Amino acid sequence: MAKRSDTQGRLDDAARAGWLYYVAGRTQDEIAAAMSISRQSAQRLVSLAVAERLIKVRLDHPIAACLELAEALRKKYGLRHAEVVPSDPAGSSSTVGIAEAAAAEIERWLKRPDPIIIAIGTGRTLKAAVDQLPPMECLQHRIVSLTGNIGPDGSAAFYNVIFSMADAIKARHFPMPLPVLCSSAEERETLHDQALVRSTLQLGAQADVTFVGIGELGVDGPLCVDGFLGREEMLTLVKNGAAGEICGWVYDRQGQLLGNSINDRVASVPIPSREKSSVIGIALGKKKLAAISGALKGKIINGIITDEATAEQLLSG
Repeated sequence: MAKRSDTQGRLDDAARAGWLYYVAGRTQDEIAAAMSISRQSAQRLVSLAVAERLIKVRLDHPIAACLELAEALRKKYGLRHAEVVPSDPAGSSSTVGIAEAAAAEIERWLKRPDPIIIAIGTGRTLKAAVDQLPPMECLQHRIVSLTGNIGPDGSAAFYNVIFSMADAIKARHFPMPLPVLCSSAEERETLHDQALVRSTLQLGAQADVTFVGIGELGVDGPLCVDGFLGREEMLTLVKNGAAGEICGWVYDRQGQLLGNSINDRVASVPIPSREKSSVIGIALGKKKLAAISGALKGKIINGIITDEATAEQLLSG
């Protein structure tokens, strides 16, 4: 038998300690005795199991304040789905909490016995959610990417999540074999006219449920940070009233898609109609507030997964 590396051995020990603590319900003293280590070592191993994401925790209790905020969001914006998770006042992560909630919602759809089409957008939060999914076999479903998977330099777009999803979920996956942004509107029309692309566009339009990240605009926004738009292009967009983007589609504070050269070049599948699909946006935080608000007001989405602080701001605005 091949000898384990020190790193792999420590992760094995962390996984064992994490299982004993979170699944078997053992105390740290009991773990120390069972593994013949000190209590301090047991504590460090349990912490390592969490830090390395070997343990995935889901809260299985409805918090009344969160439920009330979710119901208020449903009523105000006419939503099919609303979920609010507790806020972490000291936290800086834009994914913790909502990624786990989104993973649970995606999993619920995947567990449906009847065949459905699931459309998937892109972004850091959505990727964090997909990374939380357990291995599943659901060959009856089709999963389609709304966005292209080629970055501005020709490399694979890092936050295109369909490939991450394919690692865990056994289903038929349909990536969009295009760049995120084309060089021109004419190039987009040419690419969209290809038979392989046309079939993916048609599949996306038929989605039963759609999960998307919501991106803020500005020089620190995803489109700029990930190299799809230059600084001057982004500043011009913001100056002209752009407030957010979903799958590259740029819209204003009222959720109206802008008529500009950027939207003319977006190769993504059009966001499925909220009349036919549950379109669930996943986002939180002050910097995304205008983008989330616009998506809700313009009825681009009919579902939201967010946190308490963001929900309160959406309700007060």
